[in-house]
Amino acid sequence: MEYTEVTISTVTQGAEVISDLLMRLGAAGTQILDRADLPDPAKPTANWELMDQSVIDAMPEDVQVKAWFDEDTLKTALPVLREEISSLKSHTPPLGELSISLQGVKEEDWSENWKQYYKPFRIGQHMVVKPTWEDFDLLPDDLLIEIDPGMAFGTGTHETTAMCVTLIEKYYKGGSLLDVGTGSGILAIAAARLGAQDIYAVDIDPDAVRVARENVEHNGLEKVIDVQQGDLLQGLSRTFDFAVANILAPVICMLAAPLKKHLSENGIFVCSGIIKEAEDDVRQALDNAGYIIDEVCHQGDWVAFACHI
Repeated sequence: MEYTEVTISTVTQGAEVISDLLMRLGAAGTQILDRADLPDPAKPTANWELMDQSVIDAMPEDVQVKAWFDEDTLKTALPVLREEISSLKSHTPPLGELSISLQGVKEEDWSENWKQYYKPFRIGQHMVVKPTWEDFDLLPDDLLIEIDPGMAFGTGTHETTAMCVTLIEKYYKGGSLLDVGTGSGILAIAAARLGAQDIYAVDIDPDAVRVARENVEHNGLEKVIDVQQGDLLQGLSRTFDFAVANILAPVICMLAAPLKKHLSENGIFVCSGIIKEAEDDVRQALDNAGYIIDEVCHQGDWVAFACHI
């Protein structure tokens, strides 16, 4: 089958927003190409040597979001896409050039192409994240997470994921855990590797739920992690000792107050997905909801909070 590859040039802050937009318009898959997601060779924990130099050299200098549409879907999606992208050009802060280009491709060319950019890497103190199709020699203290992120979901290399894992390692002391907006399931799996035995992971996107369940199975954690489709906290009746949400800042602001009644006494909330321009908004939302902020992390253009009630 012939597909059309749609490429949109943006900046790091706009990549997830545009990827979500493309999936809502019916894309068969998306891919984010961002040099900020490459391992940092200056960091001793980065496995830079595991990524072929030819792949690194081929990465675009700007941030690109690619999506693939079949012919019928593109006919209805393209006018809406152009209108939505036009409206994003007035976004503050600016989201880059926001140019749109189209190119015809065969299904077999794009369905595997994205995998070349995903290699084993380290996050936190002990976590090694590797795709299911790669080999890796673990050190004695390594905790392995095997992830097939799927073409519509993050690989885990993003700063927000790294900060969340670091904060889970630091603040998780046992008990039940809630992962809101689980995506590929990487944070839930990281928590399980740190000893969590009762994890509930939720995502509104049915494709994310499917990918997360597959990743849970890859890691042999079906009895530990329950992945369900749902809209944030809707229909949730139980409480948890720890919650994590790596989602967009406006959603965190909306989530902060209602989440409190789903946290046990002294429950901990770790959140990221927050661009630095939205840090004050999230801080205010957490303060207004009565959280005590324990730590604020910054990495690149992104922010993460750890707090408790």
